[in-house]
Amino acid sequence: MSSTSIDDLLSFEEERPAPAERSRGGRAGQVLRTLAGIAAVVVVLVAGLRLVGLRVSLPVLVTGVVALFLVRRVVAALAPPPPPRSGGRVPAGDDDGTWNWGARDALRAAINGWERPLDWSGGNRERFAERILPRLGELADERLRQRHGLTRESDPERARVLLGDRLWTFLSTPSRRPPSPRDLAAIVAELEKI
Repeated sequence: MSSTSIDDLLSFEEERPAPAERSRGGRAGQVLRTLAGIAAVVVVLVAGLRLVGLRVSLPVLVTGVVALFLVRRVVAALAPPPPPRSGGRVPAGDDDGTWNWGARDALRAAINGWERPLDWSGGNRERFAERILPRLGELADERLRQRHGLTRESDPERARVLLGDRLWTFLSTPSRRPPSPRDLAAIVAELEKI
């Protein structure tokens, strides 16, 4: 067993940034390491090309490798910072009051799970009956199961009474057209009343 107390688990301390490590050898060491890397890549390329019977001018090969190293360095310098650790908390004082739409959270995933199919099936009856109606039926069954211990399939008569005729008809017989947003809001309100 661990000797960690509940206070230790519930307390929060902001992580201090790691001290920036000085590169070994300073700027001269970094240049020497880069030149050694370029030389190693050039030697391997020359050996590999000669192995397959190709000959390339050494200045052209060196220029190409130097260009690749420069591109790599520029890309590394322009790369965005790494994403924050998942599960990390943001201190309350740093909240600027705006919603971070790029964040991945369960609420946004649930909203997108409904928003995209609703938008996609907006004017198409087949798509609505194929994508949205089964989801609404699952929601109704789940509400009935949680609140009353039954589903539409297990006890249809009692489920019909609990759902009401309008909701029962909507879920059991697909309409000729998708409902308007107002009708859909009324249906959702009836689902919430279950």
